[in-house]
Amino acid sequence: MQLKKIKSKKDHEAALERFEHIFQAKAGTKESDEADVLAMLIKDYEERHYVIEAPDPIEAIKYRMEQQGLTNKDLAAILGFKSRVTDIFKKNRKLNLAMVRKLHDTLHIPLQSLVKEY
Repeated sequence: MQLKKIKSKKDHEAALERFEHIFQAKAGTKESDEADVLAMLIKDYEERHYVIEAPDPIEAIKYRMEQQGLTNKDLAAILGFKSRVTDIFKKNRKLNLAMVRKLHDTLHIPLQSLVKEY
């Protein structure tokens, strides 16, 4: 396959198909080098065309709670008050800097998700 920038869906599909055939090539071979370059080209195309936005803070918190099996009571222990959790989930209260830090440090939620406007 001639390596070139992926510009269309058809190019992307062809690159994926070729990558599938050579991705387990022995290190140091021509196919291994081709797979490395194809992986970079595919990644570049997908980052430009399949953008995944960070979730809003509430969805990020709920998702992490679900992953870790936490309840609202557990979250209240992190943030301080159960009423605070209720207000946040109802979007009556915004997250303040202290809350963002606690959620990031305790639940390891990415900062970019926590500081996003909602």
